[in-house]
Amino acid sequence: MSPSAQTRKFSLFALVGLLLILGLGQSIHRHLVYDVPWVPGTEKLIWSIEASVQFFARGEPVTVNLRRPSDQDGFSVLDENGASPGYGLSLIGLADQPTAQWTVREANGQQTLYYRAEVLQRDSGGFESEPPPTIRSTSWEEPYATVVEAVLDQAVSLSADPFSLTRQLVSQFRTNDRGQNEQMLLDVVGDENLTDLLADMLQSRNIPAATVYGLLLEDGRRRQQLKPLLRVWSDNKSKVFPLGLESGEENLPLLLWQPTQGYVLEVTGGSRSDLRFSMILSENTNYGQVAGSLGDGSDLLGFSIHSLPIAEQAMFKTILLLPIGALVVCILRILVGLRTSGTFMPVLIALAFIETSLMTGLVGFLLVVAVGLMIRSYMSHLNLLLVARISAVIITVIAIIAVFSVFSHRVGLTEGLKITFFPMIILSWTVERMSILWEEEGWREVAIQGSGSLLTAVAAYLAMTSLWVRHLSFNFIGLQFVVLALIMMLGSYTGYRLLELRRFKPFIDQGH
Repeated sequence: MSPSAQTRKFSLFALVGLLLILGLGQSIHRHLVYDVPWVPGTEKLIWSIEASVQFFARGEPVTVNLRRPSDQDGFSVLDENGASPGYGLSLIGLADQPTAQWTVREANGQQTLYYRAEVLQRDSGGFESEPPPTIRSTSWEEPYATVVEAVLDQAVSLSADPFSLTRQLVSQFRTNDRGQNEQMLLDVVGDENLTDLLADMLQSRNIPAATVYGLLLEDGRRRQQLKPLLRVWSDNKSKVFPLGLESGEENLPLLLWQPTQGYVLEVTGGSRSDLRFSMILSENTNYGQVAGSLGDGSDLLGFSIHSLPIAEQAMFKTILLLPIGALVVCILRILVGLRTSGTFMPVLIALAFIETSLMTGLVGFLLVVAVGLMIRSYMSHLNLLLVARISAVIITVIAIIAVFSVFSHRVGLTEGLKITFFPMIILSWTVERMSILWEEEGWREVAIQGSGSLLTAVAAYLAMTSLWVRHLSFNFIGLQFVVLALIMMLGSYTGYRLLELRRFKPFIDQGH
């Protein structure tokens, strides 16, 4: 092999390898980070959560700020909206405190505001943890300061890191046979403030901790309240320790409504505020309806077309199948050795089969081409120029399709009307190529290439209509690079085709 040939071969392999890495890397990243399922029809759990804010307005300007959930491990917010007659609603996208804010110039009496979020429950998140809170100094009066230090010293001696220290503290306070020190502190703060107490105790040992609030998700529940939770940070990681959950609540999904310290609900211009939640669970198997909001445009690896309008998505859903059809054509022509009329005309015929259904498309294609060949045979005796002849064939094909459609409608064969989905130019060019081939090579070659074209079109149709292929090609754009790499590898194949092996059959027979 010459040096130039070796260089070309190395360049080809390097390009193929790069395409495979890009395609598989983007697809794996999209599956792991954005939870796009490999398997079509995977059910997606979507929670519709409604927050009801009630308060009494005092006849003055009102501002209501409600923390709203953000994307987190296990959950992604798909959509948000609110119902607030007479109020202005703004979804403020602060990085650390996303907020729904209602405002009105004047309000009187009892007020009710609604916020609703559609939340996708996921197997994995891939979102970074919120930054830990600032360490604050906490002091207690005696004798409680001494009691706190004694409790902490005992827990530290039985732990190895901030998380195990927290578990030990929780265990010391939640056990039924708790010590006198723990009981003294509980008598002062009460069970409802235990989370704040533990957060302050951990902060006194320079461990970032805060009281956060989460929502337990259970289908069909109404008028639920947020649960106080203890969140502890260590080495850019955090863990949530639920305290005081009732029996059976430990297994429920937990959505962090307020994942950092701060307010949950803030009402200015009103009093006696109350916050309640209702939720309902729905299952969705159409990933395209929920994946448009996953990721953002700045993440190139998370690139998808789900953010496009529905009409454009539907168009791309078909366009992205063309490379699959091209791959099938390359396999059948390069490896198998089928001869077709035109290089990628079978892919276009397969697209028409998708619109018409396979059997209707095959019958319609054969009828139009057969009648078109007969008419084209008559035109060949008129010695028309090429442009005029092809134009006449196009008009003839349109007339044939119109006649077949009207006849099918008259006899009640509604399937026959689908023949109009065939591209006129492709049919006309097929009739012209077959006619020329008949004149130059004879009917045998027409039969070989015609049957090869139909066989290839059927194979491409079966591949392009596969539920797995349609799901993967639409949801994993990176696989287009993989298809391109496979086609380039096929393009470098110089061995024998399967149908050519029959030429060696006499040698095999002589060998026996």
